[in-house]
Amino acid sequence: MREEEKLARDVYLTFYEEWGLTIFDRIANSEQRHTDVIKNLIDKYGLDDPYRDAIGSFTNDELQSLYDSLVARGRESPTEALIVGGLIEETDIVDIQDFIDQTDNDDIITVYSNLIESSENHLSAFVDVLAKRDIDYEPQVLSQETYDRIVA
Repeated sequence: MREEEKLARDVYLTFYEEWGLTIFDRIANSEQRHTDVIKNLIDKYGLDDPYRDAIGSFTNDELQSLYDSLVARGRESPTEALIVGGLIEETDIVDIQDFIDQTDNDDIITVYSNLIESSENHLSAFVDVLAKRDIDYEPQVLSQETYDRIVA
């Protein structure tokens, strides 16, 4: 989970540098706070931390490949970068819910529930920016019903 949050941060930092859209800078800062909160859980439970400081560098090969493909896709245009942002947040919502469903640890459930709320806010922010560009965002991972509830 720490690397997933880092992936979001790194993609958004890369897109901010590429396109200069403040939404990417703002949400990247939020994603950094998320990685820090998960680090607290890692420390509390004495787990190994997979985190690497370098932007775009991951210990998990699947996340490395995903980062590379998302960045390539988002470098096509600012609009595509915003759509990638939506995809990242949708994926986070689903993945975090899956992790919540696999635990009964109250610490983890609390942290992950807060992360879902943040991801929902981030998704709504990307949808709003796209709407201002006259682009209707279509959910890529979430059901239409879940998506509609989030952006309502």
